[in-house]
Amino acid sequence: MEAAKQWLAIPKDTREMLVRNVFCSNCGETEIVKYTIESGDYGPILKGKCKTCGSEVARVID
Repeated sequence: MEAAKQWLAIPKDTREMLVRNVFCSNCGETEIVKYTIESGDYGPILKGKCKTCGSEVARVID
């Protein structure tokens, strides 16, 4: 729940930019879809799927 609060505290336009700027080992820079928000050691982590190929991807929000 804390990770979701931290994520929502980020301005909407910045959150949208972060969702569109995720690295996929198959596609390079991509958008994350069907993601969940989890707590991590360095801040919230988005875990989901690559919009292009469907591989699992993640992004740490620091």
